[in-house]
Amino acid sequence: MRTTTGSDVSRCLRCALMYGPLVRRSLIVALIVGTILTAINHGNIILRGDFPASLYWKIPLTYVVPYCVATTGAILNARRSVTNG
Repeated sequence: MRTTTGSDVSRCLRCALMYGPLVRRSLIVALIVGTILTAINHGNIILRGDFPASLYWKIPLTYVVPYCVATTGAILNARRSVTNG
């Protein structure tokens, strides 16, 4: 957590991760990118009907990674704006 002067507001990671617009935007990105990646990486297996046990953890992970990337990018971008602005 960092305390700033002037009109800047004290920010923390936990607060950022609970910020509704950020969570919503990251979920949308994860849904779109995760679906595309799942189709590319596992589409043939899913369409064939062969669903091995390994996909039970690989597919959710395919959605978690873009969520984390989108969230991290938004937090770092906001942080940069606060320190430069």
